[in-house]
Amino acid sequence: MKIDKAFLLKRILPVAAGASLGYAYYYFIGCTSGTCPITSNPWISTIYGGVAGFIISFPSKKKADDNAAN
Repeated sequence: MKIDKAFLLKRILPVAAGASLGYAYYYFIGCTSGTCPITSNPWISTIYGGVAGFIISFPSKKKADDNAAN
């Protein structure tokens, strides 16, 4: 089985980076009192970070060239 490096860089890597950043946010800034639903639990903050990385990994639509309209 051949590993598709483009897929890995475009989809998997942003999710892993987002999950890592989500856990880092919990570890360094997280809420210790338990009143913050996202940052008081390491699993939830990691999942939210992974979802954010997944959303960012989608390509955006390219804008039409502004000079072409003139």
